[in-house]
Amino acid sequence: MFKTGDIVIYGMQGICRIKGIEEKDFKGTKNEYLVLKPLKNEHSKYFVPINNEFAMSKIRKPLSEIEINSLIDSMPKEEANWVSNKNKRKEEYKNIISSGNHTEIIKMIKAIFSEKKERESTGKKLQISDERFLNEAEELLYSEFQYVLNLNEEELMTYITERIEKRQKQNN
Repeated sequence: MFKTGDIVIYGMQGICRIKGIEEKDFKGTKNEYLVLKPLKNEHSKYFVPINNEFAMSKIRKPLSEIEINSLIDSMPKEEANWVSNKNKRKEEYKNIISSGNHTEIIKMIKAIFSEKKERESTGKKLQISDERFLNEAEELLYSEFQYVLNLNEEELMTYITERIEKRQKQNN
């Protein structure tokens, strides 16, 4: 179980610190809640009902450095499949982000980024919804990487690029 002071990932809200457990009365029912404070927004608080299995299942420990490096190493191998139907794509991307599946998020980022480059080469822009999904997915994935590896955004991008290049040279 988690304890006060632990750093956790809470669903799509990202990295939070557990501030404690409080008993609250929401909607006429008293329950115990895990109190989470996002690291990026100290003015926010999330109250997660301890007796709600679904809500608690959205809390997890951050990946380890080894797990992150393994994900980075797998990035070049992941297939980026663009869904051409806008509505199906939106639905799929919503599901991927809410699932928190790192591999699927990487595939999604690759697909959107590839489409973005393709469009830019013909003077077109990415659709706003796709741009939003890209930003949300990158924030979700990279903020965890940054926290665990203790890197800022620029350092993380350099780290990822250099690690991938190094692995590709080793494989050739």
